[in-house]
Amino acid sequence: MKSALLRQLSLLAALALVPAIGQAIYFRNKVSWQSPLPVSEIVTLTQARAWGGNAIWVDARPDEEFAHEHVPGAILLNEDHWNDLVGPFLATWSPDKKVVVYCSSQSCNASREVARRLRVEAQLKNVFVLEGGWEEWLKKK
Repeated sequence: MKSALLRQLSLLAALALVPAIGQAIYFRNKVSWQSPLPVSEIVTLTQARAWGGNAIWVDARPDEEFAHEHVPGAILLNEDHWNDLVGPFLATWSPDKKVVVYCSSQSCNASREVARRLRVEAQLKNVFVLEGGWEEWLKKK
């Protein structure tokens, strides 16, 4: 009796997996776990570099990564120490500057969150997320 029940449950589970696997294969490149940023909030490395001194670079990575290496002149502003770091950042900010926020890679969500908080909580304009993040900077250093 138990083996028949176990066999039926196994068959039922296998049948349920077939459409799930099919959807996973079909939608593998169409699902994003991050909310898409509007194009107006993303900047390429080439564009950001062209801004030169009119850009403030913000590193949203953990403290240790920032201490190891960062974009020259970048300011550390991450979620871990937001309350301690946002004041010094705002002291260097000016309305005529564009803010470029980056984190480890394209898939890193820290830069998106820091940029969102700067836009919403600090009500700053011209805040952009660097496309490709730190990895992109290293590639084109």
